[in-house]
Amino acid sequence: MWCAYLLGGFSFFGTVHHGKTDSESTGLAKDYPQIVYPKPDGVISFDKLSSVFLSNTNHEEDQPNHLTLKDPAIPIRVNLPIYDAPEQRYCPAGVYEIVSEATGQPRLQINAQNCVHCKTCDIKDPTQNINWVVPEGGGGPNYPNM
Repeated sequence: MWCAYLLGGFSFFGTVHHGKTDSESTGLAKDYPQIVYPKPDGVISFDKLSSVFLSNTNHEEDQPNHLTLKDPAIPIRVNLPIYDAPEQRYCPAGVYEIVSEATGQPRLQINAQNCVHCKTCDIKDPTQNINWVVPEGGGGPNYPNM
């Protein structure tokens, strides 16, 4: 790394490319075992919402939603059966969750107020259905101690 710095950013090793975008690299749920994560212990590991709270994220109540779906049917029609709704796992802030309606039908709920503006959803969604735009007013994470 220091060598590239001395050479003005040039590296003999180049950039490693794998030929696919992150969204194209998402595998099918049937090809992988389901991972059972341990519950957060509150000492070493914490739940997502506690971590979002620590980010001091602030979104105004009346601003337009900065996370929208190009096609609202895709999360349930495509992502849930084929990929097991990966947006629930790749989002570090718990913005996306599959909830059941009173009828028992699943639906994708977007908790945009939790968004820490990492843009992972815009990059990683296998169907490229999530549209992330910069929130109004420059809100978002505020890490005062950094």
